[in-house]
Amino acid sequence: MTCLFAAEISVGYRRNAQILISKHNTPFVSYNRIQNTRKAEGRVSMDYLAEVIAAVDRAVWGPVMLVLLVGTGVVLTVRCRFLTWRNLPWAVQVTLSREARQKKGSGDVSSFAALTTALAATIGTGNIVGVATAMAAGGPGALVWMWVSAFFGLSSKFAECMLAVKYREKNERGEMSGGPMYTMKNAWKLKYPKFGAVLSGCFAFFAVLASFGIGNMTQSNSIAASLRTAFGLSEVKVGVVLTVLAFLIIMGGIRSIAKISSVVVPVMAVFYMGCGLIVILGNLHNLPAGICMVFKMAFSPEAAGGALCGNLTASLWTALRYGVARGVFSNEAGMGSAAITAAAATADHPVRQGYINMTGTFWDTLVVCTITGLVIACSGVLGQVNPATGAAYEGAALTIAAFSTVLGRTGGALVTIGIVLFAFSTILGWEYQGEKAFEYLAGSRRYNRIYRLLFSLAVYIGATQTLELVWGFSDIANALMALPNLISLLLLSGEAAAEAKEYQNVIEKEKRLARIRKNPSGCRRFRRDK
Repeated sequence: MTCLFAAEISVGYRRNAQILISKHNTPFVSYNRIQNTRKAEGRVSMDYLAEVIAAVDRAVWGPVMLVLLVGTGVVLTVRCRFLTWRNLPWAVQVTLSREARQKKGSGDVSSFAALTTALAATIGTGNIVGVATAMAAGGPGALVWMWVSAFFGLSSKFAECMLAVKYREKNERGEMSGGPMYTMKNAWKLKYPKFGAVLSGCFAFFAVLASFGIGNMTQSNSIAASLRTAFGLSEVKVGVVLTVLAFLIIMGGIRSIAKISSVVVPVMAVFYMGCGLIVILGNLHNLPAGICMVFKMAFSPEAAGGALCGNLTASLWTALRYGVARGVFSNEAGMGSAAITAAAATADHPVRQGYINMTGTFWDTLVVCTITGLVIACSGVLGQVNPATGAAYEGAALTIAAFSTVLGRTGGALVTIGIVLFAFSTILGWEYQGEKAFEYLAGSRRYNRIYRLLFSLAVYIGATQTLELVWGFSDIANALMALPNLISLLLLSGEAAAEAKEYQNVIEKEKRLARIRKNPSGCRRFRRDK
């Protein structure tokens, strides 16, 4: 019986089992030792997998990808004759006008709602944590290179959104379906159908993966971790609340998501910017020196931070590298995700909607990220040692420390609230983008409810589990999603430029009318003199 018992408990563990003989010659299996061996092997396997994912992540997000992302923006900017820069003030004015909130033309939601839904997915924890990470690793000069990447990213965002509206389709329920996958399929339908099908399929597949990773689980994980640290809330309770809220909103489709986003996104942006401006005004005496340090360390071969940056030392290359990388991650220009939402807009012309969605890069990087950067630059905590860790402040801790210089303990709570709002809005925005990519792969919208259910469950998983590997997978999926979109943008850059030039007459006419409304007496004098 003893031998039979030993044989039974060793089933499945024979390779690792060690049969020991006691002083009474009774054989038994060291079960605990077997379990410890298997756990150690599991840790080794997970560590090896983590190393592989990290290596692939570094490869796909290396200099080549960053050059391709920024380079595509440069090509489009030049081919469009810098119209995206010249028309930015007009585009911002149109975005804030009453016209953008009205439904004119075919589509599912207003132009403003489409923009705020895209911004919901774009404005996330990267605007708070990503900027701090870039400035801690690349110095305050990284902020300048974030601006540079954003200015060229304007053209990428314009082109991908304009083309998405131009080549969008209607599904069986009459809803708009668009995005880079439809652009790739329809733009080359006649000449190169197989090429377009492969490119669009790759984009849609990786967009679905990215929606569950960077657009879902990593965001709910950030929310749960922030609320646990700041307020001691349980991850399970936070996960349940987030899952229920997300499920109730996303089951209503794009109209429900857009309705929430058009309210939440402006409110959370104004709230965060207001808190940031209070901190900047509180440290106003440091602002001139902080701005000088930002520009000095952006272009110096190697420079020390000085009084405001402690012992921090950075070079031109590190500032450029981290600034461009974090800028691209933040505004997602060239990634193609925002174009999916733009295609749902009730746009009367593709170029007009392209310009409206282009302002997303302006609001995300040139406004919100700039607020975070200036708060950190003038706070004096950059490069200082965090007493809790013994290392320099970085990430969320750096932003919290910067806000706390003026707001005290309240600063940490406000940053936490900002992270929660930004991350939850990202979940909502990415759900629609992932759902449309899933719909494209499935060939019908009949399975969309399954996707919504799985997406809601993933919110709970993300909030309650550790996700070290998911972050790496998410970055890789983002890069592999961006690659076919960038290829498409470069190949269609001539078409995008032609559309922009053709519509420029309409824009110039609107600019003239706006000047007449502002100064009617001056215009009458001009006509008499003429």
